[in-house]
Amino acid sequence: MPLILCIETSGRNCSVTVTDTKSVLACRESSSDQYTHAENLHVFIESVLEDAGITPSHLDAVGVSKGPGSYTGLRIGVSSAKGLCMALGVPLIAYPVTEIIAGQLFQIAPDARFAVPMIDARRMEVYTACYDRELGVKEDIHARILDEEFFVRLGSGVVFGGDGAMKAAHWKQTDQEFVALEPSASFAVAAVEKAWTTQRFEDVAYFEPFYLKEFIAGKKSDAIPQGNS
Repeated sequence: MPLILCIETSGRNCSVTVTDTKSVLACRESSSDQYTHAENLHVFIESVLEDAGITPSHLDAVGVSKGPGSYTGLRIGVSSAKGLCMALGVPLIAYPVTEIIAGQLFQIAPDARFAVPMIDARRMEVYTACYDRELGVKEDIHARILDEEFFVRLGSGVVFGGDGAMKAAHWKQTDQEFVALEPSASFAVAAVEKAWTTQRFEDVAYFEPFYLKEFIAGKKSDAIPQGNS
């Protein structure tokens, strides 16, 4: 089985994992409002490799959360991942942080119909998406100004989570759950397994983080599944 190092730095949590695409072999992470990724990331990488009993030369690929999220955090994580890939001659795997959060949410609420990650974008705006239980995308990542109608329209059986979720918890509807959490690289196992199996790799030289806001133009349509459909 391939050995893949996964890096998560899109938010406050600096998180690094080694996985064989089936399970987590080692993980180190620390969350701080000071965004200490520059200080912690390479220390964590060395630590998880040692904990897993391997050296960098054993790695078959490097995975990284591509965003959206903190501009600085994403730059640090992606730059480190690209540097490792170039030095080791291994492929780069990238995945949206919303997929990682959705996986965490379904572990907390396994009976939920949909998981809706919410990444704080200041004030009442979030970066969000919608996933089903198989982590299939029901609504692509977009920026949204939150209001009560959004939660009424989604209906029951939905779990919302991320560092932007709790600021909207007062709009909670019946059988909706809100969870405050930080994305963890330990939940990237499914994403890297899927990418490895399909050989979906990034161009190391030209890959850039997905900041989202740079690509937003006009008002986003309301396409998330409604009610109990």
